[in-house]
Amino acid sequence: MRTVRLTVAQALVRAMAAQWTLVAGDRRRVFAGVWAIFGHGNVASLGEALYAARDDLPTLRAHNEQAMGHAAVAFAKASLRRRMMACTTSIGPGATNLVTAAAVAHVNRLPVLLLPGDVFATRAPDPVLQQVEDFGNGLVTANDCLKPVSRYFDRITRPAQLVSAFNRAMQVLTDPAQCGPVTLALCQDVQAEAHDWPESFFAARLWTPRRPPPDERELAEAVQVLQAARRPLIVCGGGVLYSEAAGELRAFCERHQIPSTETQAGKSALPASHPLNLGGIGVTGTSAANALAADADVILALGTRLQDFTTGSATLFRSPEHRLIGLNVQPFDAWKHGALPLIADAREGLRRLSEALGDWRAQPAWQERARAERSAWQRTAESFTAAGSGSLPSDAQVIGAVQRASRDSDILVCAAGGLPGELHRHWRAEQSGGYHLEYGYSCMGYEIAGALGVKLALPDREVIVMVGDGSYLMLNSEIETSVRMRARLIIVLLDNGGFGCIERLQGATGNASFNNLLPDTRSGGGLDLVAHARSLGARASRVKELVGLASALAAAREADATTVLVIDSDPAASTSAGGHWWNVAVPEISERAEVRAARERYEDARRLPTDDG
Repeated sequence: MRTVRLTVAQALVRAMAAQWTLVAGDRRRVFAGVWAIFGHGNVASLGEALYAARDDLPTLRAHNEQAMGHAAVAFAKASLRRRMMACTTSIGPGATNLVTAAAVAHVNRLPVLLLPGDVFATRAPDPVLQQVEDFGNGLVTANDCLKPVSRYFDRITRPAQLVSAFNRAMQVLTDPAQCGPVTLALCQDVQAEAHDWPESFFAARLWTPRRPPPDERELAEAVQVLQAARRPLIVCGGGVLYSEAAGELRAFCERHQIPSTETQAGKSALPASHPLNLGGIGVTGTSAANALAADADVILALGTRLQDFTTGSATLFRSPEHRLIGLNVQPFDAWKHGALPLIADAREGLRRLSEALGDWRAQPAWQERARAERSAWQRTAESFTAAGSGSLPSDAQVIGAVQRASRDSDILVCAAGGLPGELHRHWRAEQSGGYHLEYGYSCMGYEIAGALGVKLALPDREVIVMVGDGSYLMLNSEIETSVRMRARLIIVLLDNGGFGCIERLQGATGNASFNNLLPDTRSGGGLDLVAHARSLGARASRVKELVGLASALAAAREADATTVLVIDSDPAASTSAGGHWWNVAVPEISERAEVRAARERYEDARRLPTDDG
């Protein structure tokens, strides 16, 4: 057997550079780059290896480990999980800063390779700087925090372990069903050790997505259930996009005339203008989608996790005889809520399901109702997104202004707070991938770092970020990274003086206004967000009136650097139409009459039937 003598770090980097995939028929490296913040646990060995391979495997410098993790996760999402990035940190706070980003990837089923440094395998110099010491367990290090949020976790304590660990990592990262974050914790002394590696470890390998077809028995049962349906409905999730099944979804809807709804992750798979697209479903959904969901007798859940915002805390589907069909590549998701599982790749599953259904179509009365509900919702939505005469615009009105100034090819990026709910109802995405929301983990701070990852994945498309001042102040450092990398972003920063979304939830549960809004923000004593953005290298200005947003956005398209547009918004205003109940527990006992009244409303809502009966 022919061998190559390299350090563990050098071998890992060479193996990463040998992984390939196909994107639109073009051969591309699986790993587009490595985000790195160097420290004593990774700079000496992994840093040396990355420097030597910088032409094949670019190293990218960020300001915050969580942010670079978000950028890597967003890159993978925008790349439809075909390509990905790695992140490396030192052994202590750098490693634990990755936990939040790893959780985002885990919840959203997105691939990212995490390479934190670790303690010495020999333990000779223990305790080293930043080492977490467990009094009762000598095996514990800070990286154990990453175990619950990793699909696969391994610690490399001997050089030879890398071969099997890396092969297992690649299997998980590229598997449609198992896909998620992988952590290879690299003991810092082992990184530097030399070893004789088999040349086969560095052979070029091509990874293409597996497309499992449906089981014939499961397919036959699903067809039988659908053909008996009088009121069928589709719930489109992110798996449709990852499977590149948008065309199959459209063909399926049109052939069988089944109306479709969309989760946050599935939005943009079917164009917003399509007559069978009823828009967002669930807690933040449209009245059209939720009205049909309440009466649907068969729900075809495509590539969705069916989380509580989608199902209205398992109370949305109210028809006593309703059946769920879970078409999903992951059995864990396909079986949820007592669904009839149809375990398959979304594209292959839809194709086979349509063939088996033949010319069967939903009943004309159900089609007509879908059209009527869609038209009614469009009129309602326009009343919320139209420019108003109030002193402060609502989030929906700002969204309307941005939408009117946008193009179909633009990509809208957002994550947490009140904006995702308003965007789920109101944003009209026409091109696949044009709506990029991180709402599986609803992670504040994802927006700007995530948008950077999206821009690196799709540099020819305009990336528009919508972010509240709360999320902006949590994590904004990668504005400077976007400027330095010439990855231009357009950031629309809505300043509502604090955490407006949670302020509204606080009031809805009977609580007094407390610890959410910053009362001094409007009085001139708050942070100058424009000056702050400029200090990070961005072009920034405050848009004083909604009418000025269109021209500001047009100028931002022509700018040579990231632009931040700050606009004040009303923290109390939100879209009152659409939506559905969400289970947020209210205290059983309180001195406040408002809380007691909220508890009564909560108890009434809890009496709704659940999806599980």
